Amino acid sequence: MIAHDDTTEVAPKAPRRRAEGAPERTGLVVVHAPADPTLLGAFLPVAPAAELGRRVESGFVRQRPGVDHPAPPLSNPQISRRHLVLAALAGGRLSVENHGRIPLRLMGERVTQGIVSPGDLVEIEDQMLLLCTRRPCPLPVALEPAAAAFRFGGPDASGLVGESPALWALRGVLAFVAPRPGHVLVLGPSGSGKELVAGALHRLSGRAARPCVARNAATIPGTLIDAELFGHARNYPNAGMAERPGLVGEADGGTLFLDEIGELPEAMQAHLLRLMDAGEYQRLGEARPRRADLRVIAATHRPREALKPDVLARFRHVVELPPLRERREDLPLLARHLLLKAARDDGRLAGRFLAETADGPEPRVSAALVEAILRHPLPLQVRELDALLWRALARSPGDVVDLPPDEPVPVEADARSGIPTTDPQTVTGEALRAALTEHAGVQEKVWRALGLQSRYVLRRLLRKHGIE
Repeated sequence: MIAHDDTTEVAPKAPRRRAEGAPERTGLVVVHAPADPTLLGAFLPVAPAAELGRRVESGFVRQRPGVDHPAPPLSNPQISRRHLVLAALAGGRLSVENHGRIPLRLMGERVTQGIVSPGDLVEIEDQMLLLCTRRPCPLPVALEPAAAAFRFGGPDASGLVGESPALWALRGVLAFVAPRPGHVLVLGPSGSGKELVAGALHRLSGRAARPCVARNAATIPGTLIDAELFGHARNYPNAGMAERPGLVGEADGGTLFLDEIGELPEAMQAHLLRLMDAGEYQRLGEARPRRADLRVIAATHRPREALKPDVLARFRHVVELPPLRERREDLPLLARHLLLKAARDDGRLAGRFLAETADGPEPRVSAALVEAILRHPLPLQVRELDALLWRALARSPGDVVDLPPDEPVPVEADARSGIPTTDPQTVTGEALRAALTEHAGVQEKVWRALGLQSRYVLRRLLRKHGIE
């Protein structure tokens, strides 16, 4: 793992600093830039105006709490020196005007100028994809600042990936909670990284040198919970049985991580009360109680009310993980991380889909796949993203990881219209031909008339049905 912050290496200019409580700015985050991959995750604040182009100073910053590091200039020769002119409008919106040679697309439609809101996509056609969002500039500094000594956009020392304000706020919470006493409850959707967070809490605590013993609580049989947790004496319950320390004995001096604690019935949760209060427990077959010095970290995807109230009260700290929909700008970084991980384990994938750059290997990914990932609700969080990427790897015909033509990509209803997108699998070749005839072959009108997610979906359908 790279143990330095490359934001200080690529930009000799002094970073911009502001006081805590900086106002939010609307701007654009780079979510796809095949010619400038080091800009992935960089933010261009618009306050009150900004320009995007191939100038010495791009205006993009790599944000870390308390400081905005200037990002390197764009190197893509297809982008003009003064390509987009941006202005902040009321309501967090942006005015976007194209002055470059390459066409501008706003939410998939080719235009010369227009207005976007947070959540909308801005594209310099086939060259760069940007997500409109709002962020503080710079990001706020937590009471206990999280370590930022890792490569921008890469995994931190705990394996967490992302540069969004939501993820940096989480890192600040972990830095505060980890060294302080008290049991911790981690809440978050399935697949949102609760196990990584538990590992981070252990690694950043004073117990890091001792073991972190993990167990999925949902797999503990009700009749064996005392034996699993507390162990049993030698020769108990039958002669010849070896002594068993149990999970608590194994975690003594360290951390006991109970995943999916919300799946435990309340009667079984009650077995934890004395342990969490004073570290006291009793092995089966022994008359005297024992004491263990440990911290309990528990995790659940259920609401906190799923826990027995007196068990919930014993968690001094509650850490809530943001779902991916609250940090969509991190999705391309997560996708890159997962693809690099897959390539490290499979030389054939690396040889086909990775490009060597001055900053190391970089996956070649299509804009269509990135847009689909950004629009996908991903109810199973990172697990679903990983599965989607593996399907794309398996079915990409060239050297670019692309979305398969018939991949069903369910999308959330449009936040402003409430109108859901048509499932591409329900669109027939006849319907495509009729829409093309009705709109004189203008694809921008066709995909919108059919209720498709984007022009990329239309292109895949046209290929699928052999329509030129």
